[in-house]
Amino acid sequence: MATTWTIETVAEELLTCEAERRDRPPFTDEWPGLDVPTAYAIQDLTLQRRLDRGERLIGVKLGLTSRAKQQRMGVDRPFVAWLTDAMVLPAGRPVPQERLIHPRVEPEIVFVMGERLEGPGVGPDEALAGVAQVYGGAEVIDSRYADFRFRAGDVVADNASSGAFVIGSVGLAPDRLDLAAETVDLEVDGAVVDSATGAAVLGHPAQALALAANELAVRGRAIEAGWLVLTGGMTDAVPAAPGVVVECHFAHLGSVRLHGGA
Repeated sequence: MATTWTIETVAEELLTCEAERRDRPPFTDEWPGLDVPTAYAIQDLTLQRRLDRGERLIGVKLGLTSRAKQQRMGVDRPFVAWLTDAMVLPAGRPVPQERLIHPRVEPEIVFVMGERLEGPGVGPDEALAGVAQVYGGAEVIDSRYADFRFRAGDVVADNASSGAFVIGSVGLAPDRLDLAAETVDLEVDGAVVDSATGAAVLGHPAQALALAANELAVRGRAIEAGWLVLTGGMTDAVPAAPGVVVECHFAHLGSVRLHGGA
């Protein structure tokens, strides 16, 4: 007999898969009616479970902000998800293979918020005015779905494939660089495998920030001062297998280096 999934049981299964380092088929195989609003309710419930066990909410991330990645993954819009302090990977630490299923790394432009940003109706200029500092970073995405196969409802429920993230050491005020033109080279074991600019993120990372504020407003939330915002992958994500070294070299935001660990 097929399982009848609910918001509560999907949230529990996703957290269990994460804890057990176990992937599974997408829920939409059995629950084709799992839509994005329902998936956000699941995402919010998993956040509450994380907070209940002692994690602290520190920001938001955007997923699938690149049109090419949307097409490749079979979705048609970016998504917003939560960041907690348990997802922080200190610089120099290896990718935590012991708690991830199939980690992949992608370079990101990261905002540190100086002001609260509340939608609806936030535009990119207003969004950028609320930013205190900009950093280069890398997200280690993971997925509780086998082969990263999912539909929109699945990936939103799964907190937009959250895993871990690391932030570089170079922080600049947003008016000190052209974010759309900021370049990054993605290297694997010393060889450049991909390059992009900030324009890969919805045309400008500030567009992603505005989108996040407006999406959160629908859920009765805002982006708070002091939060981190990961604006979305600038390039394709590359596997972070044990022994592999992944580096993200930004034009003005320094470099971020990740070792795949043992």
